Amino acid sequence: QVELVESGGGSVHPGGSLNVSCGAPTWSYIRYSRNCLGWFRQAPGKEREWISFINGGGGVTDYVESVKGRFTVSRDNAKNTKYLEMNSLKSEDTATYYCAATGQYRPCTTRSSDYTYWGRGTQVTVSS
Repeated sequence: QVELVESGGGSVHPGGSLNVSCGAPTWSYIRYSRNCLGWFRQAPGKEREWISFINGGGGVTDYVESVKGRFTVSRDNAKNTKYLEMNSLKSEDTATYYCAATGQYRPCTTRSSDYTYWGRGTQVTVSS
């Protein structure tokens, strides 16, 4: 059973913006708020790459260097949803974007192996 569901994404020209979101429709608010949430992406022929995380309370975030200043992660625990706002998109941002959760009370990391729950991914394409 897939417990995380991504939405949003799509196609945009370089320099444009897109938003993706990730919900956990079957989780309680308490369970959701106890998980660190990460965003990963995978481009064709490349390994899955960590790009961001946000801790349970939403006060701690981090980003891979290549997206700093362009991407913003946030979460609304009352809605069991997190968001990734992507601005100034580049062709190299083209990938399938995945949301992930660590499990309750587990720390945020940049390693995909530390995340227990995954969504199926949503495609982001940046092309002129």
